[in-house]
Amino acid sequence: MHPFVRRIAQLYVGLVLFGFSTALMVRSRLGLAGWDVLHQGLADRTGLSIGHVVIAVGALVLLAWIPLRQRPGWGTVSNVVVVGFAADAALAALPSPGAVVPRSALLAAGILLNGIATGLYVGAGLGPGPRDGLMTGFAARTGGSLRRVRIVIEAAVLLAGWLLGGSVGVGTVAYAVAIGPLAQAFITRFAVRVPAEAARSGQAAESPERTDPCPAF
Repeated sequence: MHPFVRRIAQLYVGLVLFGFSTALMVRSRLGLAGWDVLHQGLADRTGLSIGHVVIAVGALVLLAWIPLRQRPGWGTVSNVVVVGFAADAALAALPSPGAVVPRSALLAAGILLNGIATGLYVGAGLGPGPRDGLMTGFAARTGGSLRRVRIVIEAAVLLAGWLLGGSVGVGTVAYAVAIGPLAQAFITRFAVRVPAEAARSGQAAESPERTDPCPAF
């Protein structure tokens, strides 16, 4: 398979699986990742589906890239749209179990699948997610460390989502602990090596080695 075709295919498989992993965590009702707490809270307040909120928030975050002088890639724009639609489609198909054991299984599957999906779409090297670009942009403009900027932004997002009624629980903590190592392992596994000639000709939009290993999509 041609490397660019593989990168495109890997990108979209990863984004669809990312949306599916979000739906798994929503159906577990045991707590969500920080940004998804905000998405769920906004969805509850507005009556929109969580997928539509994911798209709307992603578009607004992408607009914030302009003053930060961040440059989106094809994968960045695709991320804004595909993850939200995939999440809504998965939520329409998934059951909502009542017992704790199947809910816990959904949570574990969601976190693991999220790590795999992250490895696929980041490893494709076609641009970071809009929320990641926001963090790296703020870090570059303020001179702060990426870790500190990430903590501040995600804490603010989590607090806002919780105040809006988003789901915070054991899943929130489990995701925060597990996603970094999972994402790093799968990014290493799925990173597409772009030939030097392609990189020189400008076909490499974003090298996986320079992408934040713990994306928030």
